[in-house]
Amino acid sequence: MAKLSELRTLLAKSSKPKAAQRAQPSQSDAARAARVPATAADVDIAQAFADVTPMARANRATHHQPRPSAVPAQRIADEADALAASKFGSEPSPTHWEVGQEQEALQTYIRRGLGSDVLGKLRRGHWVIQADLDLHGLTRDEAHDTLADFLVAARSHGWRCVRVIHGKGLSSPNREPVLKDKVRRWLAQWDDVLAYCEAQAHAGGSGAVLVLLKARGA
Repeated sequence: MAKLSELRTLLAKSSKPKAAQRAQPSQSDAARAARVPATAADVDIAQAFADVTPMARANRATHHQPRPSAVPAQRIADEADALAASKFGSEPSPTHWEVGQEQEALQTYIRRGLGSDVLGKLRRGHWVIQADLDLHGLTRDEAHDTLADFLVAARSHGWRCVRVIHGKGLSSPNREPVLKDKVRRWLAQWDDVLAYCEAQAHAGGSGAVLVLLKARGA
């Protein structure tokens, strides 16, 4: 049998390699340590990229766009336009008359027996204007003959609503209309004329008259 001292010696020898093995780091530990990045203090970026040349910027335009104003100018303008339209209207009212127009003679005409609403419909555009006649530059006799020929042609074509432009007389002596009253009197004497009224401001105003004619076969 082995002595107790010999057993102790054997145990001491067998434990030495294991301790030495534990003291040495394994390969996996060394690989993990190599993958750990170095701190910023360990690397000088400027020195590391000192020999690097930046690439040239080709096919690129420098666009300097001014910053928009903080004031909503377009919205303010839109609100002002909407306010003006709600207050005054973007277009004249269909029943709008020029100032002083209601004091003039021969402003309107309606044949006896027709309803009073005919004039309102005529002025509001209930009947579409199908033809125009411009009498500017004509003498009284020329205007009379031209108007008669025009009304005959309108009757043959079956036109119901036409416009006769006689002018406001702005270029006449004393700036007085020469044909205005004459044309309206001639129209009132024509059998095919049912009614007439002055045109709206955007359609000639006091320088033109809208004429409602009889229907074909009436």
